[in-house]
Amino acid sequence: MMEDTFSNLATYGYIGLFLYSLGGGFVAIIAAGVMSFMGKMDLSLSITIAFIANALGDFLLFYMARYQKSMMMEGLRKHRRKLALAHIMMKKNGSWIILIQKFVYGIKTLIPIAIGLTKYDFKRFAILNILSAGVWALIFGLGSYYSGGFLMSIAEAITQKPWIAPIILVVFGGALWLYLTQATKRKIKK
Repeated sequence: MMEDTFSNLATYGYIGLFLYSLGGGFVAIIAAGVMSFMGKMDLSLSITIAFIANALGDFLLFYMARYQKSMMMEGLRKHRRKLALAHIMMKKNGSWIILIQKFVYGIKTLIPIAIGLTKYDFKRFAILNILSAGVWALIFGLGSYYSGGFLMSIAEAITQKPWIAPIILVVFGGALWLYLTQATKRKIKK
C-alpha cells in the first residue's frame, strides 16, 4: 500500500497529495515526507498542499452536512452508530474533538459531518479546523521527513517479504473493527 502511494506520488506528485489529503488520508503526507527526504518532492510545498486540502475536505463535509442533510443522511444510513459515536465524542470532549479527530482513523470524516448536523458555530469550527489541519500536516510531514530513512527500510523489508503487508493490514483492520464495534455497541440496561 505504501509502496503504491510512493509510486503514485512520484508520478502524479502534488495533485495526488492534494486529492488524497482532501479525505484526510495520512499515508500521502507520509509518502510526500519520505519523498522529500529522498529529494523528489519539496517538503514545505507538500505540507502546505496537505494542510489546505485537509482543511478544505473537512469544510466540505461540514457544509454538506449542514446544508444537504437529507442527502448526507441517506448516504450515512449504514453508519448511524458511528455517527452516534461521533456525537457522543463531541459531547464528551467538546471542541477538543475537532483538534484530535484528524489523528483518529475511523472517525476523522464522521466528526465534521456530526458537527455540521448540529448548530455548532461555523466560525468556531473553521478556526479549530484550520488549526487542526496545520498541526496534522506539520506532524505527519515533518515526522515522515525526519524518519524517512527508517520508513524507507520498512518499505524495502515489505517489498522483500510481501507476506508481511497483509498481516499488518489484517491486524490493523481487525483492531479498528473491534474498537468501532465495541464503541458503537448498544448498552443493555438492567
